[in-house]
Amino acid sequence: MIAFDNVAYNYGGGELLSEVSLRLAPGSFHFLTGPSGAGKSTLLKLAYAELLPTAGHVTIFDKDVRSLGRNDVALTRRRIGVVHQDVQFLDHLPLAANVSLPLTVSGKQGNPRDLTDLLQWVGLGKLADALPPSLSGGERQRAALARAIIMGPDVILADEPTGNLDWEMSLRLLTLLAELNRMGKTILVATHDLNLIRQAKAQVAARVLRIRNRRIQLAGADL
Repeated sequence: MIAFDNVAYNYGGGELLSEVSLRLAPGSFHFLTGPSGAGKSTLLKLAYAELLPTAGHVTIFDKDVRSLGRNDVALTRRRIGVVHQDVQFLDHLPLAANVSLPLTVSGKQGNPRDLTDLLQWVGLGKLADALPPSLSGGERQRAALARAIIMGPDVILADEPTGNLDWEMSLRLLTLLAELNRMGKTILVATHDLNLIRQAKAQVAARVLRIRNRRIQLAGADL
């Protein structure tokens, strides 16, 4: 679904990632670890064509990202749900409108019942009319996940989704990601929380990738 072939990426003349090769197969679950500044967020941005590699090839759904025009990129991203580390919402819109924003932007008519079911699934059914500033950190992250999957993507990329959450809420979010994986979704989670990765052992078969010295290493067999 997403493949990196000898990929490098430079920031301001310095190489952040080098000789990165990996494949995210359909239905796989991967954790991406590494110290702060190692390039985890950059790798995720390469995986959904927010950035282009400075060397090598990134292929998304069998298409090289360099061959994609603006419209092609937009269509490709509809198949990839992204949960950003710094969750942003439109504070003047209620939660339900924020979650359904991808549908609005794409011109699709969503089924109100589907939106209701989605909010119930992430545990936010009673907060559909709440404004984002009133939400807790955990509620915001679950809302971000709901927004990321409302288009029915094949792949979910999450950048430090539990970074600002307590342990109980982190486990709740992990459970939602594991459920999505059991539905056949491909998951890639960037995190520095090794305890979270260990906890995932009981819920999902995952692989751990580590960025070290600008390269990707397989950090362990199936958890």
